[in-house]
This record gives sequence, structure tokens and C-alpha cells, in this order.
Amino acid sequence: MRIASPRRFALSGACALLLACVATPANAQFGGIVYDPTNYSQNVLTAARTLEQINNQIKSLQNEAQSLINQARNLEALPTSALSDLQTQVRQTQQLLSNAQRIAYSVQSIDTAFASRYRASSMTATDRALVDHARARWEDSVGALEDALKVQAGVVGNIEGTRAVMDRLVGASQSASGALQVTQAGNQLLALQARQIADLTALVAAQGRAQALEAAQRAAAQDQAREQLRRFLAPGTGYKPTRVEMFRH
Repeated sequence: MRIASPRRFALSGACALLLACVATPANAQFGGIVYDPTNYSQNVLTAARTLEQINNQIKSLQNEAQSLINQARNLEALPTSALSDLQTQVRQTQQLLSNAQRIAYSVQSIDTAFASRYRASSMTATDRALVDHARARWEDSVGALEDALKVQAGVVGNIEGTRAVMDRLVGASQSASGALQVTQAGNQLLALQARQIADLTALVAAQGRAQALEAAQRAAAQDQAREQLRRFLAPGTGYKPTRVEMFRH
């Protein structure tokens, strides 16, 4: 029997140890800790995906927060309101129209005035009544012209207020932070335009009233002149001189 030398024995032991290491699975033990490369890579990938999901959720929350902020801005009311100023100017114009002299802006008032002093001159009316009617018609015309001038003055006086309101509203619309503020500024500008149209309507109405009364006065004066001429030329009556006072002491 042949005894192996120590060198061969050591070589055989090293080979056996190498085979044992090769045969050992991926789960290696180092100081009692098991290390699995496949499981480790899977855990790293899972952690990366989880972190990505968290980042996406954070971005989604940020977008939702910004959307809420934008909605709050869109719902924020305009800090400037010109409604009170516009209503005051409209009431002033209405007051000028309601102060109409002699004949008011009403169908009943017009019917009453025309029935009493603008219809055809009555053949039975006295000369004094004809003179009184003529004077009343003249006063109607003068009062209407005065009313038209007052309305014109009121409309012109509103121009400065219109400029101030328009500047304020345009400035507010340019600095509006949301859709609601823009809409409110636009609505108030439309209200300003409506007030200007109301002023123009009042002015046209006052001027038309004055012109209509002036034309009615001329028509009534012509009719009265014909009646007075008829009386002057009436047979059997003729002209009768009367005493006239030019000046009163």
C-alpha cells in the first residue's frame, strides 16, 4: 500500500473545498448574515418604484392645491364697485325730469293741458280767455326750454363723474386676479354705458318736449289769430277801441 504524500493531501483538500464552494447556492453566509443578490435587486427596484409613486402623488397634490388657489382667485369679488355712483347720477337725472315745469312727463298732464289751452279756440270764449290761454302756452314753452337746459347741464355735469368711474373700473379690470373680478368689472362698465344712454335719452326727451310745445304754441297761436280776425271782421260788431295802459305806476 502506497501512502500519499502531504503535498498531494493538501492539493486534494483544496480541490474538495473549491467544489464545496461551487456547489453552495447564491445564498451565502458571512458572519451569520444571508446575502441573496436576486432578492436584493428586487428590493431595490421595489423601493425605487415606491419612491416614484410617492413623488407622483406629491406632484398631484401640488397640482390640486394650485387648482384650488386658482379657483379661489376666480371666485374673489372685485374690490371696486361703482354701482352707488352710477345710481346717484341716474337719480339726479330723474330728479331733473320730475321737476318739469307746467306740463309733466305724463299722458294725463299732457291731455289736461292740451284740452284747456291748445285745442281750437272756442268761438264763445271771451277775449280775456283767449289772452290767458296764449300767455299760458307761452309759459309752457319757456318752462320746457328751461327744463331742457337744466337737463343738458345735468348731463354735462355727469361727464366728469363718468370719467372718474371709468378710470377706476378700467384700472380694476386690468389688475383683476380672477374670472369673477374680470366679469364684475365688465358688468360695471356696461352699467356705466347704460347710465350714459339714460342721460342721452333724458336729454333727447327734454329737447323733444321743448320743441313739441313750441310747435304746439305756434299752431295754437295761428288758430287763435284766425278766431280773433273773425271777431274783428264780424258784421255789426267791428272794432271797438279800448283804453290801454302801457305802464303802471
